[in-house]
Amino acid sequence: MQQKDMDKIMKKAEVLIEALPYIQQFNRKIIVVKYGGSAMSNEELQKNVIKDVTLLKLVGFKPIIVHGGGKEISRWVAKTGKEAQFINGLRVTDDETMEIAEMVLNKVNKSLVTMVQELGVNAVGISGKDGGLLKVEKKYADGQDIGFVGDVKEVNANVIYDLLENDFLPIVAPIGLDDKFQTYNINADDAACAIAKAVGADKLVFLTDIEGLYKDINDKSSFISRLTASQADALIEDGFIGGGMLPKLNNCTSAIKNGVNRVHILDGRILHCLLLEIFTHEGIGTAIIKDEEI
Repeated sequence: MQQKDMDKIMKKAEVLIEALPYIQQFNRKIIVVKYGGSAMSNEELQKNVIKDVTLLKLVGFKPIIVHGGGKEISRWVAKTGKEAQFINGLRVTDDETMEIAEMVLNKVNKSLVTMVQELGVNAVGISGKDGGLLKVEKKYADGQDIGFVGDVKEVNANVIYDLLENDFLPIVAPIGLDDKFQTYNINADDAACAIAKAVGADKLVFLTDIEGLYKDINDKSSFISRLTASQADALIEDGFIGGGMLPKLNNCTSAIKNGVNRVHILDGRILHCLLLEIFTHEGIGTAIIKDEEI
């Protein structure tokens, strides 16, 4: 064997050795992965995300996928001649849009289930309606009525626990019911955060369309690789965080304050970003941690 070939083999061995303590640390721990954005609309990225999550399952994690489908919903809404409307990042959802959203999310859900099954892992696709998983109440955007958009008020964690204990990988579509059994669309970040808190997840991962968190989005040198929940709150209070990152970071700090050990914001457009963040010393995204970890 040539030396260059031996060097390649040794590098592969080094990668596995570097990953070993993380595999030991998180064995049998629950990780919730919120999956959406560009990583979902690109077929190659989609397959690689699913490979990453499946690998996590096979090395001992207990992963849960909570997926969105916003871009696909907007595409189908446009086909009906309607224009997608958003207020503060939340989709205005009338009867027709709700029907389209549920159809699209269920289609996406079963597509992800198929990908996982093809890799030899048993997955079960559900929505928040199944088993009363996600009970919601009507959500408003700064006092404005935005239709059938729900705020999660209760999670039936037993639905998830039963699937995990029977060695299934749960894949959840963010749709829920209110007390009168009306169907509501749920922001996927909100759904993932609520589920992570309810099941006591060790990790909550948001796959996004940016590299992570910046103190100043226009200054690449202001990238933040790690911060505490209190530091995140301070950034929000001081007005450094705005746009779509504001509700996401609020979800991150809420999760940390309610029992989730660590939250990660990763660029889902980077191949194998999940593995790079979890199994390497450096990581590649932003990690929000508990104050006492400093």
